[in-house]
Amino acid sequence: MVKENRRDNTINRFFLTLRLTWHYLLFLAGLFILLYLTFPVLSMIPASLFLFVLFFFRNPARNIPTDENLILSPADGVILEIEEVFEEKFIKDKTIRVSIFLSIFNVHLNRSPLQGEVKYRYYRPGKFLPAFKSHASDVNEKNFIGIESKGFKIMVCQITGFIARRIKCWVNEGKWLTAGEIIGIIKFGSGSELFLPVTCRILVKKGDRVKAGETIIGILPGEK
Repeated sequence: MVKENRRDNTINRFFLTLRLTWHYLLFLAGLFILLYLTFPVLSMIPASLFLFVLFFFRNPARNIPTDENLILSPADGVILEIEEVFEEKFIKDKTIRVSIFLSIFNVHLNRSPLQGEVKYRYYRPGKFLPAFKSHASDVNEKNFIGIESKGFKIMVCQITGFIARRIKCWVNEGKWLTAGEIIGIIKFGSGSELFLPVTCRILVKKGDRVKAGETIIGILPGEK
């Protein structure tokens, strides 16, 4: 049962967006001024891109459930697949893989699905196929984040797509995460995967829309 919610701090959200976008915005603002003084009609191009950058890197407030047994979505998007697979890198056992597709219009910040310690980090170079392709997960660039919580191992994967070609991850092994904490971003369209113990109760289905740090994906079976 969720007893209360923790709401993101507005000032922290603003400064994160500013940190992610200032170089893009500065360049586009300079280009806008230059074109406005020389070719005013063309100045609408950098102006539109300026607004798009602000939209893409937005960091909306999230009501984050605080129950320690809840597993939250690591990304915004649509559930593409829920299937049982063997995870060989960190969990090294049968798992439930929840695949999430992020369109260019989704928020692209990734969040921790639950509280716990980062026990594993691995970056794998790869291709840049569209994230909705069934085999994209096998060949695309990926970043793996393994988290241990209450004796259970859970893993989040950031996956690049055809447009998204830059993964940013801001956590390393040894860091303690709170549920819903921002852990990284994938720039410009992508996918994310969540690997869970097979004993978890799954509360979503294929086709569901989810929000990072807010939508409950599943429930841990109890302390191991």
